[in-house]
Amino acid sequence: MHQKVFAVTAGVFAAALVACCAPSAWSQPPDKGGKGGKGGFGPGGFGPGGFGPPGGETRKILDEFDTNKDGWLNAEERRAARAAAKKGGGFGFGGPMGGFGMKGGEGGKPGPKVTPAEVANYPEAKLYDPAVLRTVFIDFESADWEAELQDFHGTDVDVPATVTVDGKKYPNVGVRFRGMSSYGMVPAGSKRSLNLSFGTADDKQRLYGYKTLNLLNGHEDPALMSTVLYSHIANRYTPTPKANFVKVVINGEYWGVYPNVQQFDKVFLAEHFKTTKGTRWKVRGSPGGRGGLEYFGEDVAAYKRAFEMKGQDNEAAWKALINLCKVLNQTPADQLEAALKPILDIDSVLWFLALDATLINCDGYWIRSSDYSLYLDDKGRFHVIPHDMNEAFRPASGPGMGGMGGPGGGFGVPGPAPGDLIPPPVQMMLQLTDEQKKQLADIQKEVDQKLEKVLTAEQKKSLQEMKDRGPGGPGGGFGPPPGGFGPPGGFGPPGGGFGGPGGGLGVELDPLVGLNDTSKPLRSKILAVPALKAKYLAHVKTIAQDALDWKKLGPVVTQYRKLVEKDVEADTRKLDSFADFKKNTDDAPLVTAPGGGFGRGPQGMNLRAFAEQRQKYLLNNAEVKKAAP
Repeated sequence: MHQKVFAVTAGVFAAALVACCAPSAWSQPPDKGGKGGKGGFGPGGFGPGGFGPPGGETRKILDEFDTNKDGWLNAEERRAARAAAKKGGGFGFGGPMGGFGMKGGEGGKPGPKVTPAEVANYPEAKLYDPAVLRTVFIDFESADWEAELQDFHGTDVDVPATVTVDGKKYPNVGVRFRGMSSYGMVPAGSKRSLNLSFGTADDKQRLYGYKTLNLLNGHEDPALMSTVLYSHIANRYTPTPKANFVKVVINGEYWGVYPNVQQFDKVFLAEHFKTTKGTRWKVRGSPGGRGGLEYFGEDVAAYKRAFEMKGQDNEAAWKALINLCKVLNQTPADQLEAALKPILDIDSVLWFLALDATLINCDGYWIRSSDYSLYLDDKGRFHVIPHDMNEAFRPASGPGMGGMGGPGGGFGVPGPAPGDLIPPPVQMMLQLTDEQKKQLADIQKEVDQKLEKVLTAEQKKSLQEMKDRGPGGPGGGFGPPPGGFGPPGGFGPPGGGFGGPGGGLGVELDPLVGLNDTSKPLRSKILAVPALKAKYLAHVKTIAQDALDWKKLGPVVTQYRKLVEKDVEADTRKLDSFADFKKNTDDAPLVTAPGGGFGRGPQGMNLRAFAEQRQKYLLNNAEVKKAAP
C-alpha cells in the first residue's frame, strides 16, 4: 500500500509543491492555459532531473568535460556534457513545466525577424542609460539553443554565442538561463531570464566596461518595471545595482523587452566603494533557507548552505561572517549598536530594510530572509546590498503571509512542520482519501523512527526546536520549502518553518513587520535598539514622502512606458498580455475586486494605485508619523 500511495501521488506531489511555492499559483491562477490546457500541468511536466542540488546550488561539471582546459566548453565538449546530463537525469531545477500557460496569452510564438542593420545604435550612451533602449543580438551556433540552455541549467556550463551590440560583435559570450521560479514556472518557448558572461573565453572582454548582463523575463511583473523602479529609487539611498531595459534578438528572431540589471561584481564595488578588494556573498533565494544572518555556531558548513561566497574560498572572511552573526544575535540591545558599528555599515542596513518593507519587496528580506548580497570590505565592515528587485510595488500577499486567524490573516492553509513527508497543503491539493491519509501517517511514523537513527543528537535537538515553533513559524503561514529544491529524497537543508511574517496584508504591510522573528535578526535585533528603530522609521518616512509621491514617480513610469510600449506590444514571448502592461503602467489609479485583478497581489492594483495607497497608509501609520526624517 505504501508503494501504491507514492506511485499515485509522486508526480502530482512534485508539481503541486512547486505550485505551492509560486505566489502566482495561489494568488493569481492563470487566465488562459498554454500547453496542457487551462491552468493544467500539461505535457512535459517539470523536465528531466527533478529538483537539483539543495538550495539552488550550482552543479560543477565544467572541469570534467573541459578536455582542452581552456575554461569553457566548445561544441564537441558540450555534446559530451549534454549526453552525460541526459543520462544522469539532468541537473538543476529540471526542465520547464508544460503547464500553467501565460496570463492573458497562449505562451510563446515566433517573433519577427530583425537584423542589426534595422536597429538604432547608441555607442556614446552608457550601458544603463535609462533613456536608451538598446538591442542585444545573440547568435548561437545551433538552432536548438533553447534546449541546450535548458539541459545545462543549474550547472556551471555556459553556452557560447556571438553577441552584437551597437554594431560591434563580441565572440564567445557565455549564455545561460538564470533564476529558479522565473525559470521553472515558465514553459519552453516563452521568455526566460538570461545571464550573459562576456569574459567566458576572453577574460578581458567587456561591454562598455561591464563583464556580465542579467536580462530578466518579468516573471510576476506585468508592468515589467519593478526592477528598474526599485533600482531608480534605492540608488538614492544605498548602493544598488543599476537597471534599465534592452530588446533581445536571438538567432535573428525578436524575443522582446527585458529588464537589464547590473551584476554584483568587482565593477559594482569599484563604482560604489572605490575598490575591488574584499569578499562578496550571494544569499540565494530559498524561503526558509536560513539566510537571515542567524548564528548557527562556529561550524562554517552551516553558513555555506545559505551563503554563496564569490571567488576563491576565504577562511578569514567566513570567520568574519560568523562573528557578525554572533555579535548580531547574542549582544544585548543596549550594547548592540556599539558592537556592530566597527563591523557593519548600520545606516546602509537601515536603508536596505526600509526600502524592502516600504516598497513591499515580495522577494525580500522581510519575508524570505534571502535574495540579497553581502560585501565585506577591505577594512572589515559588512555592507548589505539589494539583489532581487523584480517583485516589489505590489500588495503583500501569497505564501508566508500568515494562516487564517493568525498574525497577518493570510491563507487559511495549515503550514507544514519540519520533517513532514507530504505537507498538509499538498495533501489538500492531492485530495487524499482518509485511507491514504492513514497510510501516509504510518509511513511518516516509520520515517521519523528512521530519522532517529540517522540524525546526530544536536540535529535531533534542532529539528525538535523547529517543530516546537509550530507550522509556519512567525505568522503561521505556508511558504516554499526551505533550502530551495534538494535532490531526490529531500528538500534541502532544514529551515525554520515554512511560513513568513505576518504584520498585515496588502498595502497595509506594517513597516515594523518581523520584530519578533528570530530568523531575520537584521530586523528583530537591530530594530530592537530604540535609536536604530527611530532612524529606520525616519528612513521609511523619507521613502514614503519622496519616492512614493506620484508627482515624482509618475513621470518616471511614463518615461519608461513610452520608451518600451511599442516593443512590448510586438513581443510574442512575453509572460503577460500587452493589455495588462498598459493597465499596470496607466497614469490612472486602477484597482479591481479581489481575485479578479490584472495585477499582482490580493487584487489587481497598478503602479499608481500602489504608490498612492502605500504612501497614504505609511504616512498615517502612528510609528511613522512620529519619525523625524
